[in-house]
Amino acid sequence: MNRKNQWKLSIGLVVVAAVVVMLYASRNDGDQGKTPEGHDHAAMTSTANDERSPVQLGAERAARIGVAYSTVERKPLVLTVRTVATVNYDETRLTKVNPKIEGWVERLYVDFTGAPVRRGQPLLDLYSPLLVSAQEELILARRLVDDTIAEPDTRAAVRARDLLGSARRRLEYWDIPVDQIERIERSGIPQKTLTLKAPASGIVIEKNVVAGTRIAPGMDLYMIADLSRVWIEGEVFEKDLSLVREGQAASVMIDAYPGEEFTGVVTYVYPTVSLEARTGRIRIELANPDLKLRPGMYANIGLESPAREEALVVPRSAVHATGEHAYVFVRGADDVLSAREVTTGLVSGKEIEILRGVEEGEQVVSSANFLIDAESSMGSAIQAMPGMEMEQPAARKGAE
Repeated sequence: MNRKNQWKLSIGLVVVAAVVVMLYASRNDGDQGKTPEGHDHAAMTSTANDERSPVQLGAERAARIGVAYSTVERKPLVLTVRTVATVNYDETRLTKVNPKIEGWVERLYVDFTGAPVRRGQPLLDLYSPLLVSAQEELILARRLVDDTIAEPDTRAAVRARDLLGSARRRLEYWDIPVDQIERIERSGIPQKTLTLKAPASGIVIEKNVVAGTRIAPGMDLYMIADLSRVWIEGEVFEKDLSLVREGQAASVMIDAYPGEEFTGVVTYVYPTVSLEARTGRIRIELANPDLKLRPGMYANIGLESPAREEALVVPRSAVHATGEHAYVFVRGADDVLSAREVTTGLVSGKEIEILRGVEEGEQVVSSANFLIDAESSMGSAIQAMPGMEMEQPAARKGAE
């Protein structure tokens, strides 16, 4: 160990010993808050914590301890909001199948959850005494119209046509397809069962019926989900909600497909915030023609938002935070590093915005600044002690 390092080690030990002595004396002295020499210990502690002495650091020593410098830049600040999400159903593409008439299920055509269906595809055959009666009324009205076709303007013909229209509408209101109604009229024979068909295309995600089930009006038999478009719903921290807006481009990464990126837009920002998690929900819609995206999958969302058109930025590693204060070490003439308190703003990746404290073009320490901070703090603590004075950087430069 050379003499210079031995001198620094000795000074450090002296500082530690002096602080211990002052703490012990201030605790036991009758005049609380005073050291044996009569100095205000609280003021000395504040000076040591909040003030930092300049440090002179030559190029050779800076390279040896890994100090690097960065220039304060003024440029657009783009923030990326990242969060986790899940793939959900598009709620506008969900369809429930529930009959409007009482009856019994004679036969199931779609008999398991997860089955794909197409619009108009048969779901089940339904037997209902009311349906049989309604068919008989339809057939009777059809015959009355046929009997009065030769005299279409008579009162009987008008009433017959009204009865036929009423019988048709009654079956239509019970969701009986028009083609089945026309078939009954042509055949003149009532059918024991009528077929309920799928009102939409998609995947059966709920099935609450089996063959022989007695069903009542309003009973949910199936739920069909159209998965050609899905929702990606995520939670954004409250502090980031101002950076999210509808129409904003979004990138989506699905855990099931590593390396593949899906692109979409934010279609809705929910107007509420969770009291427990302090997050707000957002929704992204994605086309899903191949049905690769399945509800329940985990996803990661990335949203880029230009937060500032022009901002002063430095590397995040350049800022040394100490409780309520933040410092950077600015490189001045003759490689003198001076601690300067700054006010920080938004954080973007590895960069942080500086609102006050530095100017564009200045150089700041961006790595190993904790070593500089330690030496600066030690120099400040020594200078705050009675009878202890450290040579200034200019004097040390000549010594080196």
